[in-house]
Amino acid sequence: MRSYFHLMRLDKPIGIFLLLWPTLWALLIASHGHPSIQHLTIFILGTVLMRSAGCVANDILDRKFDSFVTRTKLRPLANQSISVKNAFFLLITLLLGALICVLFLNEQSFYFSLIALFLALTYPLTKRFFVMPQAYLGLSFGMGIPIAFVANDISLTLTTWLLFFANVFWAIAYDTLYAVTDKNDDLKIGIRSSAIWFGNYVKEAIMFCYTCMMGCLIWVGQSENFSWPFYGFMMLSLIFIGVLCRQIRALNPKACFDAFLSNNYLGGLVFLGVFFHYLYVN
Repeated sequence: MRSYFHLMRLDKPIGIFLLLWPTLWALLIASHGHPSIQHLTIFILGTVLMRSAGCVANDILDRKFDSFVTRTKLRPLANQSISVKNAFFLLITLLLGALICVLFLNEQSFYFSLIALFLALTYPLTKRFFVMPQAYLGLSFGMGIPIAFVANDISLTLTTWLLFFANVFWAIAYDTLYAVTDKNDDLKIGIRSSAIWFGNYVKEAIMFCYTCMMGCLIWVGQSENFSWPFYGFMMLSLIFIGVLCRQIRALNPKACFDAFLSNNYLGGLVFLGVFFHYLYVN
């Protein structure tokens, strides 16, 4: 059971939070600060199931590569503590669970969930040929945003796409930090990543992506006429990003990995900004 737990990465919930925060931003805005208990339950459970399914699919496709990477060589499929057949069975079970969640939403949500499924299952393949798979990850992790809007019977607006692209830039930033830790191993086995593609400008690229993320979010605030609590938390987010910038200035792998983990707090700060705006105006 411990091996299956590790295969789904439930021992490392950071991925769940990084997938969940943008979804909650969108769910709050789409519902004008009043998401239903049903929607909250469905989206939170769906996030856990899809992130777990994504990890299983990733390890099935990458099992031969993982055995050559220091950080991943002890994963259940890489060390053969779980068979590929059993991993497939687990993947199907998780996807069926996610499907059941989607069936409680409207028809449009179902169609968007198919796009989300395609992106989640094909993301591992992009590391073989695409110079920046982190951008593709951002597309995958951002699909909860349009689904949150259509689930509330709201058409996709400028706010939807600003949130979506804010998430894409954010994913490139934090997953590049993550990729720095595997850079040497990735170069040896021929895996692509933004940490490799950005070359000597990794730090500058990361900060550019954070800047674009915050620019999109502030634009959301302007578009939605958000009140001062939102901008207060945006200021805290900018300070937090500044601290991260100092933390990664030497591109030390451990410092970059710690900075990657810290992005959970950044997502939480943005959520609090949206939450307290609606608490203030209501």
